[in-house]
Amino acid sequence: MTTTSPLTVPDRRGVSKAAAPGTPPRRNRFKQGAGRQHHGGPFAYFALAVVGIGSLFPLYWTLVAASRTQDEVLDSPPPFIPGGNLFSNLRTAWEQAQLGKAIWNTFLVSASITAATLFFCTLAGYAFAKMRFRGRGALMTMVIATLTVPPQLSVVPLYMMMSDIGWNGQLESVIFPTLVSAFGVFFMRQYLVEALPYELIEAGRVDGANNLRIVWSIVLPVARPAMMVLGMLTFVQTWNDFFWPYLALGAENPTLQVALGQLSASYVPDQSIVMAGALISTLPLLVVFVIFGKRIVGGIMSGAVKG
Repeated sequence: MTTTSPLTVPDRRGVSKAAAPGTPPRRNRFKQGAGRQHHGGPFAYFALAVVGIGSLFPLYWTLVAASRTQDEVLDSPPPFIPGGNLFSNLRTAWEQAQLGKAIWNTFLVSASITAATLFFCTLAGYAFAKMRFRGRGALMTMVIATLTVPPQLSVVPLYMMMSDIGWNGQLESVIFPTLVSAFGVFFMRQYLVEALPYELIEAGRVDGANNLRIVWSIVLPVARPAMMVLGMLTFVQTWNDFFWPYLALGAENPTLQVALGQLSASYVPDQSIVMAGALISTLPLLVVFVIFGKRIVGGIMSGAVKG
């Protein structure tokens, strides 16, 4: 006759003791909660609603001001319902600031800088993260140190350099100085340190792949989520850049932000026309985020949860 040993259950101190007959086994409360979908309470939904409304209110007010006249915008209290002058104000802003040419210039500059930043920063980040060479730590320290230098300090020598080359007033003077960013190199380096294991690189070398093949077949697919995030940040920053394009480009060949600055350069600017131009400049960014928003958020969250 065989006998079964009584069921033992660990207590709070970790000491196992016999459980009473018929007692179901205790489950680990941490494993029991794994995989559950947690639901927020009323306060969480209220907080999310307040944050969402606060985030969308500037865009809504831009739409309201762009659809009103100057007198209606300056009324006290101001109107909070869109008016009927939206399309006429958009047409006036488009014609006064030559926004068609400005949008094309801005798109060309933003796309060129974004593509170059992704290419060069990914290569540099991979080199600093996984390749071993003399002076790697010192060079990375120098790259990070450049982030502490205000960009205004380099304006005068950079302007003199562009003047010597003959690029004043041309888009090349805005594109070439920002093809690589120190933040992009540091961002890609930090991502590839954790996301790219050495075993994948060694496996590629065992199969006979050279460095170019490893970058194309291994590094770029692994770095794609981080490249999406860096590309979005670079594109938005370049699209909204005003200081250096204002100095390097003239009124005949402006970017979008420089053209919008010309709308408000008069003694008494028409706020409704200025807001109409601001609305036009915001719409392309909204389209880009709607198209690539899911991939960008996925790239941000790709390294947030492990295990």
